[in-house]
Amino acid sequence: MAFFRKVRPAALLKKQPQDDKPTPAEHHRVPVRDAKPDFTVTSLWTDLLGRLGIRSAQLLVVGALATFLIIGMLRLTMIVIPTLLAVIISCALWPLVVKLRKFVSPMLAAWIVFLGSLLVLGGIGTGLVFSVIKEWPKLVDQAVEGFNQLNDMVQGFIGTMPFSVDQSQIDNVVETVTGFLTSSQFGTGALNTLSAAGSFVTGLVLLLVILFFFLKDGDKIWAFAVSWTPRHYRNKWILSGDRALRTFGGYIRGTATVAAVDALGITATLLIVQVPLAIPLGVIVFLGSFVPMVGATVAGILATLIALVTNGPVVALIVLAAVILVNQLEGNFLQPVVMANALSLHALVVLMALTAGTVLAGIVGAVLAVPLVAASWAVIKVWTGRDKSDAVAEASEDIKSEVEISEEQAALDKLEAKEQHQESLKDSE
Repeated sequence: MAFFRKVRPAALLKKQPQDDKPTPAEHHRVPVRDAKPDFTVTSLWTDLLGRLGIRSAQLLVVGALATFLIIGMLRLTMIVIPTLLAVIISCALWPLVVKLRKFVSPMLAAWIVFLGSLLVLGGIGTGLVFSVIKEWPKLVDQAVEGFNQLNDMVQGFIGTMPFSVDQSQIDNVVETVTGFLTSSQFGTGALNTLSAAGSFVTGLVLLLVILFFFLKDGDKIWAFAVSWTPRHYRNKWILSGDRALRTFGGYIRGTATVAAVDALGITATLLIVQVPLAIPLGVIVFLGSFVPMVGATVAGILATLIALVTNGPVVALIVLAAVILVNQLEGNFLQPVVMANALSLHALVVLMALTAGTVLAGIVGAVLAVPLVAASWAVIKVWTGRDKSDAVAEASEDIKSEVEISEEQAALDKLEAKEQHQESLKDSE
């Protein structure tokens, strides 16, 4: 019996689970150095505030890099702008090069497309110059006559006002403008204009050179760039390049189609009502259409003003009606059909891109802003997986479903409250 009394407690202790946690009475005897702190350094970076701080720091670093990049590009506009223009134009002309390479060598295909483009643009420019030279005397005579008519109309309108403006004041304004045109300040401006013209010629030559090499070796240049990317990300880089190529090419071809329709409509109206410089104004409308939302409108207003000065208010109203009709046709029919795939951007984004581009680089920035933003968005969709599904449509469906569920839940809660109220009334009776 003594043996069992010695062994039994040990056997029972083996079967019973051991609890290493101290009892409430022993808890106060735990040494302070063994107690765990309420927070750790790791928790400072993993809680909500820590994650927000890390994300904010990342955004600041990315913003600083983007700022330095933009400042550097603005200081190298002589190289950056021709390069960007050459990239966009070569993307638009690349399908022609690919088709010609099936029959001729890459060098010959590049020369054919390059020289063909120069001949088309050169022919348009030559026709524009000769048209202006031919119709300039007629424009001057009609402009003087129209200005006199407008002057008489303004004088008649001012005569009905409570204050008067005599001819001497108008002559003083004309003399002031004439004095400025003959002053040294205007001469300095002319010299600056000549300097800008020299920079334009330099940039144009650089643009043509870069464009030719992109047409000749564009695929090799892109392959060289892709060869430096990590292999596990290479497919995304290739897809990004393909999306950018399609976006730039589709944007230029679609914009050229819309611009041609605008130019033909307004030019036909100007020819019918016999407004001088109808062909040059049509070319200006075509070029202005490459600035989305505002380019064609500004060019149409210019045509209306020339019609007002040269042909009178009736013809100007006819031209204005034609400009409004063409703009409505462009915005409601041509843009959705032609530019649907190339420019999948909201009108607000286009307006903000135009504003930013104009502030940073003037007219050239306004022309380049929209295609660059469209291509950037196409690349972002590749890297975020949005190119495989319509995330916006899915989010809209989720919002609609959540609203319907909340409305149903509110109706059920209201019905339940009504039933409880009726039950309480019955109990009270």
